[in-house]
Amino acid sequence: MPSIETLLAFFGVSVLLALSPGPDNIFVLLQSAQRGWRAGMCVVLGLCLGLVGHTAAVALGLAAVFAASAVAFTVLKFCGAAYLAWLAWGALRAPVAGGEAPAAGAAAAGERPAASGALRMVGRGVVMNLTNPKVLVFFLAFLPQFADPARGAMARQIMLLGLVFMLATLLVFGAIACFSGAFGAILQRSARAQRLLNRVAALVFLGLALRLATAQR
Repeated sequence: MPSIETLLAFFGVSVLLALSPGPDNIFVLLQSAQRGWRAGMCVVLGLCLGLVGHTAAVALGLAAVFAASAVAFTVLKFCGAAYLAWLAWGALRAPVAGGEAPAAGAAAAGERPAASGALRMVGRGVVMNLTNPKVLVFFLAFLPQFADPARGAMARQIMLLGLVFMLATLLVFGAIACFSGAFGAILQRSARAQRLLNRVAALVFLGLALRLATAQR
């Protein structure tokens, strides 16, 4: 297994990577601002579950096969772009307070989401993560750098490193969800601010969709 020094260094790098602006933490920030910190934490949980899939793919050698297939990469990235575009459309059409009924499964900022709504937000995080081929390619290049064949089975080391990366992601993204949710609760008091937030979210999701659709291996 990796040494304690290696794991600590890897954890530090993972925290820095989680803090750097990217599609996932922006996604958490917007969902938390729109739906509250609890919904944001559900998204974070979904993103971490998605990382389990990417880590397992690297450990089993599937990621290398996938990265070598231009067709698989293209199909997955367009699926992810389509999903982000759908989220943009949903954000643009999202109702605001003041006589309008909330969207199905949506929760007011700070409100405890129903079980079905919580599962929906977890699912959003999973889909968001698994349909981004750049994450898989990144894991393929990143995780093995901290694994040493002399210290045991590579697959076990990669799975452990993946768990450490997930811990860093959970801590950083969880903090983002809490702070963004608190700020969003203030914005939710104003119908005008809600409309502006929804439009900003739609533009950001659409921009992320275009970025992913044009991504190269």
